[in-house]
Amino acid sequence: MKVSELLKTENGHNCHLCRVAVDHLTVTAEGDTLLKDVSLHIHCGRLTALVGPNGAGKTTLIRALLGQIGYQGAIEHQDAQGKHFGAIRTGYVPQHFPFDKQMPVTVCDLLASVMTKRPVWLGVSKKTREEVARTLSIARAEGLMDKRLGALSGGELQRVLLALALYPLPDLLILDEPVSGVDQNGLSTFLDVVDELTRKNHLAILLVSHDWAVVRRYADEVVLLDRTVRAVGRPDEVFESAAFRELFPVSGLAADITGR
Repeated sequence: MKVSELLKTENGHNCHLCRVAVDHLTVTAEGDTLLKDVSLHIHCGRLTALVGPNGAGKTTLIRALLGQIGYQGAIEHQDAQGKHFGAIRTGYVPQHFPFDKQMPVTVCDLLASVMTKRPVWLGVSKKTREEVARTLSIARAEGLMDKRLGALSGGELQRVLLALALYPLPDLLILDEPVSGVDQNGLSTFLDVVDELTRKNHLAILLVSHDWAVVRRYADEVVLLDRTVRAVGRPDEVFESAAFRELFPVSGLAADITGR
């Protein structure tokens, strides 16, 4: 049985106590320390925003969470008592998804290629189409099923990639600047879907973002990273911290942070 089925309160709400725990993580490459002694918790049923200046190690931390690079320290899936659950099932939505926009590939083709071993050029079975539709509906993208990938707007593509990351439903969902360059309507729709996922599906979600207004509105917790963790807390607490003001000059940021 998955953790998401185990750890519920009696009224069905997420307990917020199980987590992906990063413990004293250090990453080095060619003598350079990319991350040093990073410790943080990404709790289930909550959206944790990861912020920091360019070069702070955000991409390195993501790669460590995805198992793409080696590290010292530990990354564990833990229950409320800190007991290890086992392997972490991780979904990932990248900032960019490069592909040939002229390819005659539909959204259904893309998801079906992941869901079945059958070559999509042989056709997609009714059963697989139904599974694709169910998965897309989680990201409010079921109406895009037969649309060609190259014809999708930026916001539509990100919702399709979100649906892809949710198959099968992960324990940890990583969103790496997923709405960078997306128009306002696409941004709002995508983030509303993420907010719904956070509350209803018991996912631990890590959002990397430079959009302070988005972080303030949607994040439950913020981690400020600069090769190590400089501050952790609610958005207001981190934005008002000395560490944040040191890394990001106050001049010109007030409007971004407050959303005004």
